[in-house]
Amino acid sequence: MPDIAIVPAPRELTVTDGRWLADDPAAEAVRTVVENLGESEYRIDVTPAGARLSAGSDDALRHAETTYGQLLDAAVPAEDGKVAVPAVRIADAPRFGWRGMMLDVARHFMPKDFVLKIIDVLALHRLNVLHLHLTDDQGWRVQIDAYPRLTEIGAWRDRSMVGRMTHDQTEFTYDGVRHGGFYTKDELREIVAYAGERGITVVPEIDLPGHMQAAIAAYPELGNFPDRQLGVRQIWGISDDVLNVNDETVEFVRTVLREVLEIFPSPYIHLGGDECPAVQWAEADAARKRQAELGLSEPSQLQGWFTAQVAEVLAEEGRRLVGWDEMVETDCPQDAVIMAWRSAHRGEVAVKAGHETVMAPCESVYFDYYQGDPATEPLAIGGFIPLEKVYDFEVIPPGLSAEEEARIVGTQCQIWTEYMEGPEQVGYMLLPRLCAFAERAWGSPRTSYDEFLTRLRPHLTRIERLVDHRPLD
Repeated sequence: MPDIAIVPAPRELTVTDGRWLADDPAAEAVRTVVENLGESEYRIDVTPAGARLSAGSDDALRHAETTYGQLLDAAVPAEDGKVAVPAVRIADAPRFGWRGMMLDVARHFMPKDFVLKIIDVLALHRLNVLHLHLTDDQGWRVQIDAYPRLTEIGAWRDRSMVGRMTHDQTEFTYDGVRHGGFYTKDELREIVAYAGERGITVVPEIDLPGHMQAAIAAYPELGNFPDRQLGVRQIWGISDDVLNVNDETVEFVRTVLREVLEIFPSPYIHLGGDECPAVQWAEADAARKRQAELGLSEPSQLQGWFTAQVAEVLAEEGRRLVGWDEMVETDCPQDAVIMAWRSAHRGEVAVKAGHETVMAPCESVYFDYYQGDPATEPLAIGGFIPLEKVYDFEVIPPGLSAEEEARIVGTQCQIWTEYMEGPEQVGYMLLPRLCAFAERAWGSPRTSYDEFLTRLRPHLTRIERLVDHRPLD
């Protein structure tokens, strides 16, 4: 009987005696939602008499189907034209409720059909969140009816920088190629529906009040110096051009968010909050006046005020704010979910401050980092995260109390696309590292890395049906 290769591995898998002979094991298996299992639990029982998939909810039954489909890859032809399926008992449930991947479509736009394939990849690995980074300095990717120039102007840049950006770089080489694109509301609704059918929530991100140069290029009055006509940013890094803190700009963001909420039914809406320089707020008369009115001691404190103003729209609709870990330092709402990216330690800080937290530390799950020798790998932003390091990732940092551990609601890997021009490059950087990440997100039993590789090798055939990936060897 061929080896059973299920990725991520179920929490419990027991091979029993015998095999089930069936004409069509996929069609002949019995499937039921039952009351005696938890909402996220499922069971698969294959005996010589047949196969039964039981689950505590429709979502859990989807996971059972995915696992069962991978189990059937171990079936072999038998006598009388039948198929022999190994007898097993699987008892399974995820460790974390948030098992996500972030795809940056702002730096380099990704076609809708590729996003749908990414959703298939997530479903294959029993992941349940696709976080779409839809806006940044280098591009605005979501149609907003109230502000058409966001996509007419903000979705396009005339050229992009060539080579890897260094910290103090001031001179750049450009490719001379116009780049851009955006998703219509109907396309985004199609993505949301496609994901929903597979038990995946699409969480949109409108990054603010920094990372907004594309929006300011489209509507200069949003900037702190509206007489300056900016273009959509053509280099990477962090722009000093952030939103101003005028009432009109607050209302602009509220209007944008109301349209975003109409597209995305997700209970979570990501408002970024990362890498927001306060230099222009210190210089602009209107920002200094706002700071004085609010009695704030530092210009940087305007970020917390601004975020609270625009987040009221989320509260009105019963949605929850998600933000990068800088938000903890800006007096953000207590019910905000924090995405700890700068380090695992930032996750500790967030949970100790009382926030539910998604662990997304750059040192472990940033898949824009190199995964091999930079001399032979495609250009990347830096860092080094090989497959084995991902497999060794610990979601929950040591030393937390039980109460603090309970605030870690899940984990997420990130694909930032400054150095990924299209689907082929994304597939290469994402996979097979996503496979190792899925094991940690699901809570698979921790085995040797070599054992993981014995399951991963045949699993790559499943991935190849969907997207490109980096060779394992």
